[in-house]
Amino acid sequence: MDGKKWLKVVIFLCLIAVSTGREFKVKAKNKHHAVIYNHTLATILVEYASAVYVSDLTELFAWTCSRCNGLTKGFQILELIVDVQRCLQAFVGVAQDLNAIVIAFRGTQESSLQNWIEDLYWKQLDISYPGMEDTMVHHGFYSAYHNTSLRPGVLTAVKSAKEFYGNIPIIVTGHSMGGAMAAFCGLDLTVHLGCQNVSVMTFGQPRIGNAAFVSYYRERVPNTIRVTNRHDIVPHLPPYYQYFPHKTYRHFPREVWLYDLGFGSLVYTVEKVCDNSGEDPSCSRSVKGNSVKDHVRYFGVKLSCDISAGCRIVMGNGLASYRTTDNDGNVIFSRNISSSVLRMNVESSEEGKSL
Repeated sequence: MDGKKWLKVVIFLCLIAVSTGREFKVKAKNKHHAVIYNHTLATILVEYASAVYVSDLTELFAWTCSRCNGLTKGFQILELIVDVQRCLQAFVGVAQDLNAIVIAFRGTQESSLQNWIEDLYWKQLDISYPGMEDTMVHHGFYSAYHNTSLRPGVLTAVKSAKEFYGNIPIIVTGHSMGGAMAAFCGLDLTVHLGCQNVSVMTFGQPRIGNAAFVSYYRERVPNTIRVTNRHDIVPHLPPYYQYFPHKTYRHFPREVWLYDLGFGSLVYTVEKVCDNSGEDPSCSRSVKGNSVKDHVRYFGVKLSCDISAGCRIVMGNGLASYRTTDNDGNVIFSRNISSSVLRMNVESSEEGKSL
């Protein structure tokens, strides 16, 4: 290897050392909480955020789908909620390896993603968040969680799980619009259900509220990580207007931005832990958000449906005994926790997992 090539290698290794030293060892501290980003947990949760896109409900409920046999193997769904009217889907279950309740929300269907992105460019803050003065949030995201069959289904499952497993941690995740719903769910569990050990990790989440809402949220759900990927367009939406700070949408902290460092064949993915503002100008805001491709794949995991034709779902006769349907045709599949063979390590529940 000639001198120039050796120099490139040395420079690249130095860059890796510098970036790695910051991204994985720095604690994001503020006066309220210290959030620690956990790469391993992120690679696990992104698989849950991917699995919730599965349209074969028989395989999903049994956790035998092709997206269910990786780092999430052994997970057991307690409740699977499908809001057929609004094309929404979520599940609640228990993960023995994480010693936690895991909640995942599906994002926007790929067939409608482009129209959804275009709408986000023009949507304004249009609803007050209940019980908090001056807080404004995105009506569509708020309603997708609060005004559909998802919220009662999720809360019922969480209450049952906590009664059976005790005070184990709750981790909420989702991608895209599913990330927005995950954030509203995490806040809901804390404020209205009184849960004290809720953490949220989202992927490619859009902005969902104004500065007052961000302040309200970060006080109550400080253990939150938003993972963003390279030039992903969605975290840039709705647009942030720097010169109208009180009127514009804002992100809450803490962002972890994935980006590539290097040149040629020597490329390394950095996981940059951003500052505590939620709008760190050196993270995803430092680049143009112009990629749908970067939005639908995080950590190499596909975050979209395998079937692009609308809201198609598939379910076999084996689910009949678990199924209930409401007057609107929305479906909930529930498993009796007391008959489950899965048992959690309740004694170590206080430790949980760091984000």
